[in-house]
Amino acid sequence: MEITGHTAEILEDPFGLLQGERFEFFLDIEVDEEDELYTDNGLMLKVIFSLETGEGKVRQYYFIERSSEKVLDFALEDDEEKQVQEYCQAQLPQEDMKE
Repeated sequence: MEITGHTAEILEDPFGLLQGERFEFFLDIEVDEEDELYTDNGLMLKVIFSLETGEGKVRQYYFIERSSEKVLDFALEDDEEKQVQEYCQAQLPQEDMKE
């Protein structure tokens, strides 16, 4: 799995119920044609990522077929989840983060 790009935004918590910051990432991903995730329509990975005291964590994710926006029922392998966590941590939208 290769992450080729992303969009990200801060998720607002108007009632202050959640600790830390929450971000929504849409990762553009490519997989090998032989991978069970492969689709001609392209893939995205929607990720809810939290940041508390400098520690980032993937809270939730969904594979989405790009053209149909259909949610696919697959899970990340441990090494892939670590890759996604590291990528999201490195790509946090810094200029928008609360002080």
